[in-house]
Amino acid sequence: MAPAILPAMTTTSPPATAASPTARTATATPSALHAVLLRLHFYIGLFVGPFVLVAALTGTLYVLTPQIESHLYATQLYNQSSGQARPLAEQVAAAQAFLGPQARLFAVRPARAAGWNTRVMFSQPGLGDSESRAIFVDPVSLQVKGDLIVYGTSGVLPLRTTLDYLHRNLMLGELGRNYSELAASWLWLAALGGVWLWWRGRRRRTGAPARVARPLNVRRIHTLVGLWIVLGLVFFSATGLTWSRWAGERVGQMRTQLGWITPSVSTQLQPGAAAMSMGEHADHMGAHGMPMPMPEAGDPARFDMVQQIARAGGIDAADIEIRPPRAAHQAWVVREVDRSWPTRVDTVAIDADRMAITSRADFADFPLIAKLIRWGVDAHMGVLFGVANQILMALFGVALTGLIVLGYMMWWRRRPAAGASLAPLIQAVMRLAPVQRATLAVLALLLGWSLPLMGASLLLFLLVDVIRYTRAGRATV
Repeated sequence: MAPAILPAMTTTSPPATAASPTARTATATPSALHAVLLRLHFYIGLFVGPFVLVAALTGTLYVLTPQIESHLYATQLYNQSSGQARPLAEQVAAAQAFLGPQARLFAVRPARAAGWNTRVMFSQPGLGDSESRAIFVDPVSLQVKGDLIVYGTSGVLPLRTTLDYLHRNLMLGELGRNYSELAASWLWLAALGGVWLWWRGRRRRTGAPARVARPLNVRRIHTLVGLWIVLGLVFFSATGLTWSRWAGERVGQMRTQLGWITPSVSTQLQPGAAAMSMGEHADHMGAHGMPMPMPEAGDPARFDMVQQIARAGGIDAADIEIRPPRAAHQAWVVREVDRSWPTRVDTVAIDADRMAITSRADFADFPLIAKLIRWGVDAHMGVLFGVANQILMALFGVALTGLIVLGYMMWWRRRPAAGASLAPLIQAVMRLAPVQRATLAVLALLLGWSLPLMGASLLLFLLVDVIRYTRAGRATV
């Protein structure tokens, strides 16, 4: 929410004085703008606040649970075996034997270190987007240690998948995604509007007689917390919108137009095309610089060969994912999936027949905006830099939750006065100068197009205003 969410419920414009017409004109515009932002801030807090509260609670739970998940699924993730790991091809074969010949192999994530199990991932009907069925194989004994549904690039397990769905869509599918997008669409404006109201309040108090310092009350705590976390709120809003449903499409269009697209590899293989040189890593291809023997097409040993080629080509993160081609004339894809370090997101495409890298997307070559988006999304999820990121995101989530609760406490305590003191939004807008009204209308149209749920909810706000204004007019007749 905003740094001063709902403080305006008890704030009224200063009474009119017998000042000259010139003085009244000089002060009318700031008061009118203050009234508009005040009423809009009130509506965001009252109507959008519950959605932001749910997003804050579920997001906080999500970033706090990696360690809990690791403990809960320790049997699937880890092993106590000692000895040499078996070839990756044998591990894949063990998982395929467990599921049967009908299973469709999707990807493999080799054990990141000794004591970890390999994930052999399969696609199957009935799974959601970004979901796959993972068979956990002990790389030493080849025993199957678990069978779980995993989700996304981070490969979260069922506990955190549930929290992810709660945070993203309340487990209601595409319809539920509207709740989180609505929260993200208004959060930045509520935060910046709250800062403006606080700053405006300070200016109005400038020159007033000094008052005795008062103890902290609900409103002051609310304001202080909001000011401390305002940048975080804008960050949450911006990064959340990048993968939202409606606004995310607009963001994608803008990134395409501006050339801010994240680079990706091409998996299409052209017969006779030249392969990319692996430079200084070429000597690592085989023992003593000798080329490795090429397996027959479809041989499971291709997983080991592809992994060696990728490692020789600079894929050096502990966590990697190997995807076999899905169709003829397509390349294998090996990508780094370690999001705890901001540079380990390189990807290569490999022609297994010619044992060569045909395409690559290195993070070092990403445009700056693409890097910032990658870092922002990972930080939002609490995975960038590990535990430090988790703690920071959790603190922001707790602070945001408290901010909203304090705002509703303020509203509940002073709601009769609030209803009487705040003029309708439309009436406040009409007090603006014509140029300001035109500017506000243009901004509303642009934001409504860019953030469709913001535009739709703004119309709802105006409808509530019209109803309230109409009832107030009838009451005076």
